[in-house]
Amino acid sequence: MLGGLGTPTHESVIDELNDQGVPDLFVSSGALAWDQPEEYPYSYGFQVDYTREAKVQGQFLAENFAGDDVALLYQNDDVGPASHAGIEQYLSEEIVAWESYDPGVPELSGQIAAMKESGAEIAVCYCIPSYLGLAVMEAAATGYEPQWVAPSFGGDVRIVTGLIEEFAEGTPAEDIPPEAFLDGLIMTAFLPMVSQSDDPWTAFYRDIHEQYNEGTPFTDTTIYGMAQATLFAQVLMEVGPDLNREALLTTLNSHEWTGPGLVPFAASEDDHSGYTGVMVIQHHAGEEIEILQEPMSTDGGGGAILAFELERPTPDEVVLSDGDATG
Repeated sequence: MLGGLGTPTHESVIDELNDQGVPDLFVSSGALAWDQPEEYPYSYGFQVDYTREAKVQGQFLAENFAGDDVALLYQNDDVGPASHAGIEQYLSEEIVAWESYDPGVPELSGQIAAMKESGAEIAVCYCIPSYLGLAVMEAAATGYEPQWVAPSFGGDVRIVTGLIEEFAEGTPAEDIPPEAFLDGLIMTAFLPMVSQSDDPWTAFYRDIHEQYNEGTPFTDTTIYGMAQATLFAQVLMEVGPDLNREALLTTLNSHEWTGPGLVPFAASEDDHSGYTGVMVIQHHAGEEIEILQEPMSTDGGGGAILAFELERPTPDEVVLSDGDATG
């Protein structure tokens, strides 16, 4: 199993996969459940977990927006508690509003009204893309103009912009350029982004996309999927032709994996967490992203947030097939 998507969907199969001894690699969710090697020895995370990401955001906001009040908008499942456990290590009295949403209810007027009423200058949205789009539109419609902050799992600008354009049809917002709603958005990321055109991995993935998927959007989510496939291919190539479940996991656990990721990747017998940190960036409409803080790494508990040295290979230095390095 590769890249199982979503917390509730994967929670429904994780016991069966582990009971049957099926390698369950690189789950596409930041829940902490995938990093439980004693209970789930066959399951491994991929994307940075919600707590680590929120820790980096919390420290960044504490240092760069000192004195500003913060409102949280979050999905009312595992995202909420895990994110709170991270951001509240660095922000406590500054948080003046906690508003949750049900992912089955596309309505945020009450939550945004409460955030506006709180007077928070910073709005942190631990939201999937559709709800980030709804949130910034609702805020704009009510005259609420905070500094928005989004996580890696919700801040794919191209996808959110497309959703805003769809949501705006037939409303006063349809006369506003959709990209205007996200101008200035602060985000976190652990992979190179579409707007980083000089990054060798972004260029590599764009070439593949244009060759095999021409005519469809090239987004940060596209890069996410390609990076996941890259890591899986690296593991398979290291295992070699004698592939079986035991060899796959032994190989995964015994190597340091580097590639497109911007932060260290953790995969060992005792640590199944996946990517371990994020960088902080700001989106400017029509321009390349601005890096506000270089990638930092941390743990999912109360450990420090640290700088690190990572020798990140270029695509032509990574063997992905029996042909040339990037064949």
